[in-house]
Amino acid sequence: MQNESCCEGCAPAPAAPSAPPFRRVKTRAFAAQPAPSKSAKAAPAKSLFAKGPRILTTTVGSYPVPDWLAALPSEQAVIDATRVVFGLQRQAGIDLPTDGELYRFDVNHPDTNGMIEYFIRPMAGISSVVGRSVGEEFQRHSPMGFRRKPAGVVTGPLGEGSLNLLADCQRAAAVSGGPFKFTVTSPYMLARTLLDHHYRDFAALTHAIADVLADQVRGLPAACIQIDEANIPGNPADAPLAAATMNKVLDAIDAGTERAVHFCFGNYGGQSIQRGSWKALHAFLNALHTDHLVLELAHRPESDVTALKGIDAKIALGIGVVDIKVNHIETADEIAARIAAVEKKVGPGRVKWIHPDCGFWMLKRSVADRKIEALVKGRDLYLGR
Repeated sequence: MQNESCCEGCAPAPAAPSAPPFRRVKTRAFAAQPAPSKSAKAAPAKSLFAKGPRILTTTVGSYPVPDWLAALPSEQAVIDATRVVFGLQRQAGIDLPTDGELYRFDVNHPDTNGMIEYFIRPMAGISSVVGRSVGEEFQRHSPMGFRRKPAGVVTGPLGEGSLNLLADCQRAAAVSGGPFKFTVTSPYMLARTLLDHHYRDFAALTHAIADVLADQVRGLPAACIQIDEANIPGNPADAPLAAATMNKVLDAIDAGTERAVHFCFGNYGGQSIQRGSWKALHAFLNALHTDHLVLELAHRPESDVTALKGIDAKIALGIGVVDIKVNHIETADEIAARIAAVEKKVGPGRVKWIHPDCGFWMLKRSVADRKIEALVKGRDLYLGR
């Protein structure tokens, strides 16, 4: 079976500078900005339940890179673009927006977003030198059918290196205008993209990545931290390892911060690349130390809606009601009907969050923006607001 992440794969490099302009943006200038105060984090997503509607709206992560940012990338441009992404979501009425992940875009992976490299390349113990022999070895290993070469080669013990999620989260917090969600790719997904010349053991490698990420998520000034995983739906046999390493990261998140886990069945150029079902993952999902799930559902068969009944009631359900793999703009009626279909199966009050199936990075901004607006309108229609 071919496997790949929702935002990652291997595509031919376009005629563009070899160095990714957005991931090269330096963060040192943020030292001149005041760090978010404790009060900036004193409004966790949980508090939204007390004052907001019983079903909250959120986005999953990525947003299309604005043309003007791609044309003239700079640190200030990233800050300005992040402010725009937050502003358009709040203007549409999104309760818990994301920062758009614009600083993670890699021009050498225009069809796959470059999310994996954002986490992998800065880590100590990983070499980004990938020549012919490494590519051929990775293809023989074939952990991911959509990658011709690994994101990196593990050459020694993993460490944080120059990975600094705090700086990027602080940048978002400085312009967020309220509570927001920050996303982190899961250890399991990252491990599958690597060629391991050091640990020589996939479980040990995955746990090592989890240790690095656990240290990174502590103290992040976000109301919600979301772990993203898109490989396990197609590899249910690895569920125990994936759950153990994801829980290591989830457990490191500060008390009072909402913990979310996003799952989808892949998103390679707008196409699913995983086979599987939510029913096959009941034990895995119920083992996660998360407050709520962020599940792809709008692009899934009706049987996956029925399968949600097997998820433990202690875990709040977040359901995808906007299909990000098509350009069709959902109507408010369509969104409301999708919420109703789920609550009819799992019971009223089980659904706490609605969102798109995945990130918006591959869509045109005009499409993404209207889908965001539809999300809120459909929720409001369903709740009679």
